[in-house]
Formats: sequence, C-alpha cells, structure tokens
Amino acid sequence: MKLYRSAIEAEGAEVIGYENIKYNLAESSVRDRSMADLGVELKGLGLPYAQDHFGMTKLRELIAKQSGAHVETDHIMVTAGASAALFIVALTLLEKGDHIVITRPNYCTNIETPEAIGCDITFVELNYDNAFRVDIDYLESVVTPKTKYVSLTCPNNPDGSMLTLEELNRIIQIVERNRTYLLVDETYREMAHENLLPVAATLSDRVISVSSVSKSYGVPGIRIGWIHCQDAGLMESFLCAKEQMSIHGSILDETVAYETLLQRDAWMAEAMQEILEGKRIVSEWVASDPHIDWVEPQGGTTCFARIDGSLNIDYDEFYKRLLEVYGAYVGPGHWFGFSKNYMRIGFAWNDMDSLKRGLDGISKNIRDFI
Repeated sequence: MKLYRSAIEAEGAEVIGYENIKYNLAESSVRDRSMADLGVELKGLGLPYAQDHFGMTKLRELIAKQSGAHVETDHIMVTAGASAALFIVALTLLEKGDHIVITRPNYCTNIETPEAIGCDITFVELNYDNAFRVDIDYLESVVTPKTKYVSLTCPNNPDGSMLTLEELNRIIQIVERNRTYLLVDETYREMAHENLLPVAATLSDRVISVSSVSKSYGVPGIRIGWIHCQDAGLMESFLCAKEQMSIHGSILDETVAYETLLQRDAWMAEAMQEILEGKRIVSEWVASDPHIDWVEPQGGTTCFARIDGSLNIDYDEFYKRLLEVYGAYVGPGHWFGFSKNYMRIGFAWNDMDSLKRGLDGISKNIRDFI
C-alpha cells in the first residue's frame, strides 16, 4: 500500500505558516481552546507503563453515556484522532480489489486510504445543483453483498449538508439487507444547526461511527477520537490494528479529552452561538456579492461556496494573491476533487470581525481579476 500526501495536508495552514495568514478561513473547527479553559491540574497524573488498549475506561464510559441510551463502554474504542479511526476501519475491512461505496466530496482519509489499498470504488457524487444531497436511489443501486462498506460523512465536510433521520435509516436498511457495513464519519455531528441526529452506531450493529473532540470542542492538538460499534468481533479486529500502530493511547491526551467532554453542555452551547452567528455573516456576504453563491450548510462549521464559473480567473494566481494582498486563506475546491472556483470557508474559528474582513478580501480579490 503506497500512500501519498493529500492536497489538504500538503497545502494546509500549518504548512503555509499560521504567522503568514491574517484571516484563516480554511479551518473547519470552532476556535481553539487552551489548557486554561479546562481548569484541570495535571501535576498529580500518574504515567503508568500501559493502560487499557481500548482506551481510558472513564473516558469510554463518558463517551458511551453521551452517545445515548443503552450504549455500552465496550462499544467504544479511543483512537489518535478521527483520522486514525478512519484509517483503522479501512485497514481492517479492506483488501486490494474490494468494492466500497463512498460519497464525494468527503474528508480525504475516507477516500485516499481505500484508494491506496487498491479498492474498487463507486462514488456517490454530491453536487451543487442537488444541494449536495445523497442520491439514495443511486446508492441503493450500486451496493451489493460484495460491497465491504458504504462510507459517508454527516454533516458533510466541506459543504455542511446533512441526512434526515429517515434518509439515514433507509441507508442502514440497504446495508443490512446486503450484509455489509455503513461507516459514518460523525466528526461534526454535534454541530447540527437544527436537527441533531442520533449517533448512527446506536441504530444498528452494521454501523460504525467515528468522531473526535477536535472540531466541536476546539482541542485538535490532543489527537483524540473514537470508533463506536456494537459488533464485538469487529471491535476486536479494530483493536488488533490499533495495537500494531500504537498499542494504546496517550494518558495525557485521554485525560484532557475526558475533562473536555465533562464540559460538553456548556462548551457546545457557547460554540453553537458562534457557529450560527458566523453562518449569518457568511449568508449576508453571499447575498451582497453577485459573483458568489452557496448551498446553505445545515451542520458543521464550513460551507462550500463557489465563484461564478463564467468569470475568466486564473485560480492559482487568485489564491496566491488572496493570501499575499488580503491576508485571507481558504480551502480551494481541488482539496475535495472539485474545480478551484469552489472554496471551503470556515466560519467559526475566527472572531467575527476577522471573518468579515476575510470575506471582504475574497470579494475584493474577485473584482481585481475581472
């Protein structure tokens, strides 16, 4: 299996240098938090040789409790971020030549790891004209008993579209009927703007849910995510992969994640105010600029706006100048396999004044090119 760096990683803000970006609109999370926000003292924390390989017990118990009724601790395995969880699922379930169904656009790991393994991939394309909705009739037509799993993200990254509960249940019925699995990347689930879906893995033992504390809680630096699945045999297989990668997780990181999730209710209420205010600002910006349109996101912290495709713009130069002249940095469409007139714009990481200034820079930059 040969892996390559994805564009989103090779061109990320940490590569550009945060010090070189004035208005960072490429981030897909809420604002970063500090250790001071946790209010926890770590000096007395023991650092034993090893711990439960599935993850710190009290952290798994808390994740299970917050996932809904009848969720058992054994349904949860802690990983080094959601990206590691997604890699573990692919590494465990897929071999070269296996068939998999993936919605696109999607987070890079959901696509590039199966590609590196050499899978036969059928993409369910999400497009602007259909408001980035999943074509479930088409999905049903391409899933067979030979399909290893169906992979989707909800809310979607980068466009913020969501499934309804009825749609999610219909997809679960499709995978159950074919005796395959459904992988749901739920990294942004708690940031639904209106209707919060249940954790998908609570609905069927054929569903694998993946999430993390990075995006919703603003603590990406501790690298804590998890896999949620009711199938004990499958969880054991996932553990085998984890043990080959890291044996167990960092006690420091898992302690910080535990303290973070203890404050979930207060933190999420605060975050949702920022998210909805940021979305309102982007909505007003789109309405004011005739060269920009979007599909209003239903969840998460990003939208997938697009510049009028009829404009004659050199987008490589456009993004270069956007950063150098206006200090604004966005996620160009090629990060997600789309043309470069699409942009992922994050609206919850910056303070609202910086968000407005960054958006204004995009509009000014467009006018400079036409």
